[in-house]
Amino acid sequence: MKYSCLYLLFFLIAFNSKCQQLTIEQAEHLIALPLKCAQHEYPNKLGQVLNSNEELQSPQALHPAFYGCFDWHSSVHGHWLMVRLVKEFPDLKQAATARSILSKQLSAENIQQEMAFFTTKYNESFERTYGWAWILQLQIELDSWNDDLGKECANNLRPLSQLIVEKYKAFLPKLVYPIRSGEHINTAFGLTFAFDYGKQIKDTALTNLITKRAIDFYGKDQKYPINYEPSGYDFLSGAFEEIDIMRRVLEPVAFKKWLKGFMPQIYKSSFYIEPGQVKDRTDGKLVHLDGLNFSRAWCMFALANQDPQLSHLTTLAEKHIQTSLPKIVDGDYMGEHWLASFAVYALTMRK
Repeated sequence: MKYSCLYLLFFLIAFNSKCQQLTIEQAEHLIALPLKCAQHEYPNKLGQVLNSNEELQSPQALHPAFYGCFDWHSSVHGHWLMVRLVKEFPDLKQAATARSILSKQLSAENIQQEMAFFTTKYNESFERTYGWAWILQLQIELDSWNDDLGKECANNLRPLSQLIVEKYKAFLPKLVYPIRSGEHINTAFGLTFAFDYGKQIKDTALTNLITKRAIDFYGKDQKYPINYEPSGYDFLSGAFEEIDIMRRVLEPVAFKKWLKGFMPQIYKSSFYIEPGQVKDRTDGKLVHLDGLNFSRAWCMFALANQDPQLSHLTTLAEKHIQTSLPKIVDGDYMGEHWLASFAVYALTMRK
């Protein structure tokens, strides 16, 4: 089979829980996925509201920075993946290609066009808050890249990131109830990267607002029915995304008290949840469950890293990664255009 060697490679990577760092060989396989689609305009799932015939334009005309990888948010986190891997492995064989794409896509002119899109009527809430969060994660990655190209791209992207920050500040006070879906609109996930960005740039207004709203939304939650997860199209866990934001906004003692009320069984060494199972990876919705396995894993790694009493979650996180990592190079675009980003983010949460 065409991909059998890659399957074996990734299975061995995933199965070995002692593998704490990506190798350059693994990085070269993973970066190939966003490189394949970063400038691949079609197929494309646009999410804009059309106000007139004049607004019916090509994806590249509408979004010159983020038109590839099937949809806008996947393009954004594909750019994050390229930055992450080139930054960590500057000697990648594909580094020059990735750098060329980043230079072209993240130009000041292209970012200004992306910003202009948000000013069109009825598109102010475009990609709220999943795509917003990934823009800020991309900014975090660029800001920490000690490289001339990284600095240039960071400066180019910053006006869009600041616009996103202002959108968070305007939106969160008006959101009465959290959105607990396991897909893009999940509120908890949308707050995590925004909180991290606020911490990085020392925007206390943003971090204080997120802290307040997270406690408003989730502070009284008790005995979450984790056995109800996952839903059929989930790529985020309602439970673990909620935990992931609360561990950020609460002090450790307060967080432990909250977590013991929210999911008391998680402290038992026997705690187990079955990884999501995908029956058809050509189905763009069903393949979401591979993403669920990676996002659960990064949340569990973070918990184990923070609290020794939760160290048993490392094994469970590894099992989730093992379930999906060998499959993300299967050659089907429905998974390939986005799953590598989730895989790498999960792997980087290992300690």
